[in-house]
Formats: sequence, C-alpha cells, structure tokens
Amino acid sequence: MSLKVLGVNHRSAPVEIREKLAFNQDRLPVALGELVRLPQVDEMLIVSTCNRTEFYSRCADKGLVSLRDWLNDHHSLGDRANGCLYQLDNQLAVSHTFTVACGLDSAVLGEPQILGQMKEAYRIATEVGSAGPVLHSLFQQAFSVAKQVRTDTEIGASAVSVAYAAVNLARQIFADFGQHSALLVGAGETIELVAQHLAGRGIGKIVIANRSIARARNLAQEHKGFAIELDEIPNHLAAADMVICSTASPDALITKPMVQAALKARRRKPMFMVDLAVPRDVEAAVGELDDVYLYTVDDLQGVVDDNLKAREEAAAQARRIIDVEVIRFAQTLKTRDAAPTIRSVRTRAEAIRSAVDEQARRMLEAGRTPEEVMNFLSHTLTNKLLHLPSVGMRRAGEEGDQELLTAARRLFGLEAED
Repeated sequence: MSLKVLGVNHRSAPVEIREKLAFNQDRLPVALGELVRLPQVDEMLIVSTCNRTEFYSRCADKGLVSLRDWLNDHHSLGDRANGCLYQLDNQLAVSHTFTVACGLDSAVLGEPQILGQMKEAYRIATEVGSAGPVLHSLFQQAFSVAKQVRTDTEIGASAVSVAYAAVNLARQIFADFGQHSALLVGAGETIELVAQHLAGRGIGKIVIANRSIARARNLAQEHKGFAIELDEIPNHLAAADMVICSTASPDALITKPMVQAALKARRRKPMFMVDLAVPRDVEAAVGELDDVYLYTVDDLQGVVDDNLKAREEAAAQARRIIDVEVIRFAQTLKTRDAAPTIRSVRTRAEAIRSAVDEQARRMLEAGRTPEEVMNFLSHTLTNKLLHLPSVGMRRAGEEGDQELLTAARRLFGLEAED
C-alpha cells in the first residue's frame, strides 16, 4: 500500500470534462463509502472544486486500477477523459498535496480558498471514516505547511486579479467600507468578484446596474444590495462613493456631465472610479474632474503584473519550504512503517520478561537466596531475549547471508565497536 493521487485540474482537463468529474458535498459521503470498499483500497479522500477533482488514497496498484474502473462506471468518462487524468505516487503525491494546500497549483497563484476546500474535504472523509492514519497525517501536515507558507512568505499579500486590485485600491481612499456605498456597473464574472471582495470588506451598500435587470437582481440579492437598469445610473451616481464598471457596451455609460452633476450634489466629496471595460464605460474626460479618482484597466493591470511577480518570488520561497517538509513527512511515514515491527519486538520481549519474572518470584518463595535468583534472572533473560536473533545469525552464517549479518551488527550497535 502507498500514497497515491489521481485527478484532473484546470491545466490537465477542459471544463466540460472537469464538470463531469465534479462531486457536490451531498454525493461525497456515498462515493467515499463505495471507494474504500474497493479491493486493495485502504483510505480515500476526495477534493472537488471548480478547478480540480482529485482522489487522495492509500492503496495498492491494483486498488488504483479499481478506482479508474469505478470512475468510468460512475461518470462514463471515455478515452478523452482518461487521457486527462494524472497520477502521482508516494513522495510526488505528498509534494502535490502540500503544493495544492499552499495555493501554488491554483489558477490564481497563492489564492487561499483551496485550503478551506481541502479542510472541508478532510472533515467529510473523517466523518465518513474513509480517511485513515496515513491521510490524517498527510492532511494535518499539509495544513501546517500552508500556515507556515502564509506566515513566512508574501504569497497572499499582493492582488493578482483586477477585481481584487480595484477593491484594494479603494482601501487607500476609504478607511471604513461600512460607511460607504458602491455602484457596480455590469453583472459579469469580474463584477461578481468585485461584489464578493466588497462584501468581504463590509461595504455599507451595493447598487448593481446592468442591461439585464434580472441578472443584476440575482447578483444584488447575494450581497443584500439592489438592482437598477443602466438608464437609472444618473439618479444613483451622486450617492456612490465608489463606482466600478465592467460591461461590453460599445459606448460610454458614464459621461463627464453626469459625473459633474453628481459631484455638485455630493458637495465635492471625492468619488473613486474604476473602469475595467474595453471599450471604456467611463468617458476619459471624467478623469479631468477634481475630486474624481479614475483608474482604467491598464492602470490596474500594471499593479497586477507587479504583484504577480512578487507572488512568484514568494512561491519560490514556498516551494523551498515544501521540499523540506516533504522530506520530513517521508521520514514520518518510514517511522510509521517500522512501528508494527517495533511493537511486535517489544510485545515478545515483555512476554519473556513476564515469564522469567514469575519464575524468579517462585524461586524466592521457595527459599532460594536473592543472589541465586538475581543470577538466574539475568542469565535466563539474556539467553531468552537473544535466542531467536542468535539462531537467525547462525543460519545466516551457514548460508553466507552477509547482508543479514551486516544488518544485525547495525541493529545491535556493533559497528561502533568495529
């Protein structure tokens, strides 16, 4: 039995294959229960996100074949999907686990969400009972390594998406988001991310303007905001401390006269504006107005590029930490492999000690002198403990098994005497 990882991610498989392999949390317990009942599969844990589905297991090679067969039956993968699966064994599996937990294998380098997703996957596998001692050790160590990387490097310190960069830039102008409002123009993926980041920062109020009012309402409901149509923007502009736009409109949606009117109503309170659209949603002339801080996607992309370089440098540090921890974990596994043998040796020795001790007590009760009993105890215990090793070494000598004799000298610490 060995550690193995089988899976797909955003680099190995397109979304139409990843979505076939995905598991929601409700299905995970049943799947895990089926998997640990497969032949030669001892432990199993599944991490399933939008970017990856991975099976972390302790199994034999035949167990992995059973897992592949189960996947084909469960998802009807076909040859194309089979070609997207990657397999990692032992030390490479450990390194991959630590790398994923640290966010170094994510689409956005260093993102922290995957760690929470792995913790949830570990919780489910623990509750189901499909995670045994090896996977427990692996994931506990992965969480520890991820914490060390976050503490000792700057892997998560810099914004590497324009959505996050826009919100991060707003923090330089508005200290307390809870006292301010945001007008978001658009309802696509970028604005969704902006809304998530603003909500995470405790924004006081969110208004979402979009051509499709239904889509705007859906997004607004997620963040306790409200939706408006695009032609209502002038009516709400004055109340917005932050305006962040990202639509596919061919024409500007926010003009200089509109912003001038809003500033007058705001009594020249500053307005922060970020235009992430191409073509631009905000007229360039708006940037000429006093009390307006206008940034375009190019302004933020420069910040993102610089920050990505910083994250890549931090990732190099993180990988050095991971390399050290992988070696340490490998040593832990080797110690675990030796544990059953150590227990057996100690159990046998304890049984011998107990039997000889009982004989010595009977001798004392029969009136034998303490000196006689001590001599019996020491000689008998020594002979019984060394009997089987002596027989084995004698047989090794007769058969010319020099390897066993050398190992015996190492085991009994005789090399130093040599």
